[in-house]
Amino acid sequence: MRWQVLVVRIPAEPSRHRVAVWRELRRVGALQIGQGVWVVPDVAVFADGVARVIELARRGEGEVLVLEAAGRAEADAARLEGLFTAERGEEWAEFLTECARFDAEIDKEIGIAKFTMAELEEEEHSLERLRRWHRDIKARDVFTAPAAAEAAAQLEHCAGRLADYTERVFAALHQM
Repeated sequence: MRWQVLVVRIPAEPSRHRVAVWRELRRVGALQIGQGVWVVPDVAVFADGVARVIELARRGEGEVLVLEAAGRAEADAARLEGLFTAERGEEWAEFLTECARFDAEIDKEIGIAKFTMAELEEEEHSLERLRRWHRDIKARDVFTAPAAAEAAAQLEHCAGRLADYTERVFAALHQM
């Protein structure tokens, strides 16, 4: 596996430029390996994000030096892959927490018999947000973190819960 190493330098002031670049690096899924040094696997899914980081740095009168690299030894490459995959694992863990919250929210609405179109639309938006989030993490998870399969299963579970809730809403509305 080849990597892109991004050496980022941006003036401290105004700080909004540094923050914008940092946020984009995090959004892209870059792994910080040192002060101002980030890496991403050298695969197409990261190309647009790297280009956005470079543009944001340029706007802030900074620069990004992009280098191609590979681990010198197999252990180095494995270490980078492990660190990158661990970060995806943290993202999947957060995603799974949000899936559990979605599930609990559906339980709550069923428990209080809140079967309204407004609530259904809110839950549909929540599921769509989970789907987008899942798609984004999956795109970055080039080494397939262990929690990826569980996350896909939980997303399907959430979709099933919403389908059940939808049926309950329509049944309640048609009884009126």
